Amino acid sequence: MRWNTQTAQGESEASGEAVPLIPLAGLLRAVRTPEFQGITFHEVAARSALNKVPPASSMPFRWTINPYRGCSHACVYCFARGTHKYLDLDAGLDFDRQLVVKVNVVDVLKAELAKPSWSREHVALGTNTDPYQRAEGRYALMPGIIRALAESGTPFSILTKGTLLARDLPLLKAAAAHVPVGTAISLAMLDPGLQSVVEPGTPSPSARLSLISKLRDAGLACGVMAMPILPWLTDGEEQLDALFASLSEAGATGVTVGALHLRPGTKEWFMQWLAREHPRLVGRYRRLYGTGAYAPKDYRTWLARRVNAAKARHGFAGSESFGHRMGGGGRSETGPTESSIGPSESSIELRPVAVQGELF
Repeated sequence: MRWNTQTAQGESEASGEAVPLIPLAGLLRAVRTPEFQGITFHEVAARSALNKVPPASSMPFRWTINPYRGCSHACVYCFARGTHKYLDLDAGLDFDRQLVVKVNVVDVLKAELAKPSWSREHVALGTNTDPYQRAEGRYALMPGIIRALAESGTPFSILTKGTLLARDLPLLKAAAAHVPVGTAISLAMLDPGLQSVVEPGTPSPSARLSLISKLRDAGLACGVMAMPILPWLTDGEEQLDALFASLSEAGATGVTVGALHLRPGTKEWFMQWLAREHPRLVGRYRRLYGTGAYAPKDYRTWLARRVNAAKARHGFAGSESFGHRMGGGGRSETGPTESSIGPSESSIELRPVAVQGELF
């Protein structure tokens, strides 16, 4: 959908030069700053903060908050890339560099939570783009969001790759004394060389492992989303074994695993990256994902067996942890099956939720 053009001023904080504006509803200004080379922040006045998940969705929550659109983590596999097209931006570099910031999201959220009709259902953060990407260091929207949810008696969960979450540990501990709080860290690879090209804007694997330990030391349960597992790149037995060993040592309370899926927008961008970095794998990926977004059932079944064996070796047998589902990031009663490696009614893979219908 196209957003109506608003009157706004673009500016560069370094030189005062004009920044090209894009048509976004509620646009206040577009900003570039030397601390974020190559990135433009499009600051908007949001008309809503809480997004309702469509009833047909298999997601285990009904409400989400996305303070940012686009993500400087620049993960080449990010499933949310295609949602940038709703803003008439592309799913490649624009997704990484043209970031929409809902600068008034806290005030709007407080008003929505104060409505008599709000039933204090669980709210999930991190379902589309990361709420603790680098932009959060500039805009600091999450402390206000956490306070608003906790003070209204609303349970919530956060999924992130961002170590900036550690800044808000005191707030999360205080919130957890009043409402169920779930935290989950996204980490699916340990090789820093691979991580630096697949997820170039993210904190290192070691930094995220340290964050898991900090959350546990603070008394908060912390699950891990080991997603996506990349065929022929991170699905080796030794790689999975090392991953689960590290997660166990860090104190993770459970792990959910999922194979790479490639939706339109993401698929084209990922395949371009693969052709540059691992051209020998292009043919294999085309055969594996040629007919759809998901790897074939045979691959997912094979991966599930390998994952289950590694989880059992490192104390995660019978665990399938996802902060958004559990509400507290702890272990579930059932172990992972093939359905947790690919799509099914019980799959808890993240998908872009209610983004096209968001109102700024």
